[in-house]
Amino acid sequence: MNPSSSRLHLHNTLTRRLEPFAPLDAACPTMYVCGPTVYNYVHIGNARGPVVFGVLAALLRRRFGGLRYARNITDVDDKINAAARDLGVPIATITDQYAAAYRDDMAALGVSGEFAPDIEPAATAHMPQMIAMIERLIADGHAYAAEGHVLFAVSSFDGYGKLSRRDTEEMLAGARVEVAPYKRDAGDFVLWKPSGDDLPGWDSPWGRGRPGWHIECSAMAEAHLGETIDIHAGGVDLQFPHHENEVAQSECAHGGAPFARFWLHNGMLNFGGAKMAKSVGNIQRVHDLVRQHPPEALRYALLSAHYRQPLEWSDGLIEQSVRTLDRLYGTLRDLAEVEADVAIPGSIEAALDDDLNTPQALAEIARIAGEARRADSAAEKARLKTELLGAGRVLGLLQQAPADWFARGAGNDDDARIQSLIDERIEAKKSRDFARADAIRQQLADEGILLEDTPQGVRWKRA
Repeated sequence: MNPSSSRLHLHNTLTRRLEPFAPLDAACPTMYVCGPTVYNYVHIGNARGPVVFGVLAALLRRRFGGLRYARNITDVDDKINAAARDLGVPIATITDQYAAAYRDDMAALGVSGEFAPDIEPAATAHMPQMIAMIERLIADGHAYAAEGHVLFAVSSFDGYGKLSRRDTEEMLAGARVEVAPYKRDAGDFVLWKPSGDDLPGWDSPWGRGRPGWHIECSAMAEAHLGETIDIHAGGVDLQFPHHENEVAQSECAHGGAPFARFWLHNGMLNFGGAKMAKSVGNIQRVHDLVRQHPPEALRYALLSAHYRQPLEWSDGLIEQSVRTLDRLYGTLRDLAEVEADVAIPGSIEAALDDDLNTPQALAEIARIAGEARRADSAAEKARLKTELLGAGRVLGLLQQAPADWFARGAGNDDDARIQSLIDERIEAKKSRDFARADAIRQQLADEGILLEDTPQGVRWKRA
């Protein structure tokens, strides 16, 4: 599709309205998404951004023929330091383990291929870039060194607060602001801090130390995407202070050039009536969930609400997502003999063009599947199967063989045993031994195996 004809509209946090997206570099737009701090397994709320913004990445790649998409890894942080100290190991032992687990868990949720970033910068690999950016900020009067620290002077940037649209006093009143004698103003934030012998550190003009959290993303985005990026995305909980501080330090380091043209923020997951968070203790870890439930159902659940709205997470939501995918894969199974291509329906593209309206896209998938179940002609079945596969593809759904979906959770040996019982039940019915046939059905039901008698034969699935 010609980028100039793109209908894509995105909600921009900067303006609080939908705006048409046309990148600075139409040949290859840029996108940066805040990634994890890798000191433990992430919870399912942390997966919402990668899943949703992965759908956006795939859309941009289709639309513009290319995308430079970076999602960072924060691998130096006080939480990481504490975990390493408790275990008596280097921080890399912690970060390597949990960064690998994060990649595996995101891949299980379908954040791979066209949905995945192609650049994954790590903070510890970008110390020279961070130090260089801090030096520029000091030289231009936007930062100052004090007692081994370097701090950004918030008063030096007139635009501070434009992202969250709050004045400085209001922002500081609602945030945890570290009070320290070396600060000129309470709102000044740390760019560099000293490290003792028991902490990881890097040599710098201000002594051995380590970066503050906010400078990491600004330096990594500059290194890989340039001074101005097209889209910056992340959770709404990062809007202040993290993203606000990124804007301040980046625009001051770049002579006032905009840091990002679009800011997208996904809503939080609620669980048990409160925001899912480690500090609250109401988390469900992706690492556990992908082993307890079909990962595709978790992905479906994460896409079931508009990304900007809160999402109430529950076992019921997961179960409903499993049942919905059962129906959709059942439709594809009924169409197994129908030859079809893969084509994206215009209604699906229209839904995603409208600020990534994934609930509407899922509703379109349900509509297409319903029409496919009612279709009579071979041509109509082929057309609808083509649309169903194409609609699923853009959301990372319905890409398994139906037999694999329904056989989830068991090995080939168990599948063979189940099929043997089903064959025995068929023979029992033929010989009018209905008591035996009913007993087999009940035995399988007790194991969570549901049978469906259809004109095409007996089908089964795990409940």
